[in-house]
Amino acid sequence: MPILQACAHRIDKHGDDSPATLTAGEALAASEAAESLLAAFNQSFHAKPKAWGHFVEQPGEEADTQAATDAGDESEVVPFAADTQVAAPAPSRFAASLTRYRRGELNFTDFTIQAAQDLLVLVDAQLSVGGQLWCVHNRQGETEFLTLALLHQRRGYGFDAAGQVVEVDQLNLGQLMLAARIDLTQWQRGESRQYIAHVQDRGSKKTGEAFREWLGCREGVDASAETRTLLKAFSDYVEHEDLNEEASREKTSTLIDYANAQAKRGEPITLDELSELVDETQPKAFYDYIRNQDYGLAAEIPPDKRTLQQFKRFTGRATGVSISFDSHLLGNSIEYDEERERLIIKQIPGQLKDQIKQRGQ
Repeated sequence: MPILQACAHRIDKHGDDSPATLTAGEALAASEAAESLLAAFNQSFHAKPKAWGHFVEQPGEEADTQAATDAGDESEVVPFAADTQVAAPAPSRFAASLTRYRRGELNFTDFTIQAAQDLLVLVDAQLSVGGQLWCVHNRQGETEFLTLALLHQRRGYGFDAAGQVVEVDQLNLGQLMLAARIDLTQWQRGESRQYIAHVQDRGSKKTGEAFREWLGCREGVDASAETRTLLKAFSDYVEHEDLNEEASREKTSTLIDYANAQAKRGEPITLDELSELVDETQPKAFYDYIRNQDYGLAAEIPPDKRTLQQFKRFTGRATGVSISFDSHLLGNSIEYDEERERLIIKQIPGQLKDQIKQRGQ
């Protein structure tokens, strides 16, 4: 993942009553150490709960910019691609500066210094300590990313050349409160609503919301809800296909393994790719089932690791009986009476209910 541009700016803050100050840095030369740090950061970032979204205004139909200018419209025109302009009501300063950087009107150092200056207000209001604002523009395959993270330091220990124990400062990659990764390629194509991923620390909700506002990010997709919908669609598909227990387990493992692998890499679940993995003999079967049933899923879904970890499918067959349900239903709509060896189903599927009623008539 070659680093194209990088800068680090130090934000100092000592206690809640101390104002944050900025010491601007210069462009950093690419190095093996920086590449290793970016890889370690990505690993930690992908493991964190995240929200996904897009800048305030999505690129859509080409705006009539001249008419807006003549009418005195104060909306700023934000280009997302070299030849595309759209009118964006009240975009964030960050998004506007990023646009200028991509246009070549700002160099990377000036762009990130401006971002760091604006971030001081957030740090003053939300944090008691500062850190290094690390900004990286890198390429991974054919995709370009912008990574922003306020990295805090912690005291650690090491050995010097003489073998003596010494205290050293270490970057704390496990504590990421303000961190975002922007897929610049998706942003400029204008075909996605989930090209911004930012850490969503449930213990610091206000800080997360303030950071999202600073980015100018609007939530485009709820990763947890989308992942749950995908798992529901998969459960329905398994039931629809009337798969045996072994096949059901195998396909469930395939789904979970693929989704977890994508989450680890920080990449979305792609429905057509998943469909091919679920059934190699009928690679479009699962994809077509989702589309025909209209679950409302996008072609790409950001995986939510916590939701995936909770998913497991219980299946079993006996003479004339086949039972299959998702583990998260146990204790809710399905109860297990261990003493009497009974399953109590509280919410009977409507189709099954209708069949039973018709049988009794």
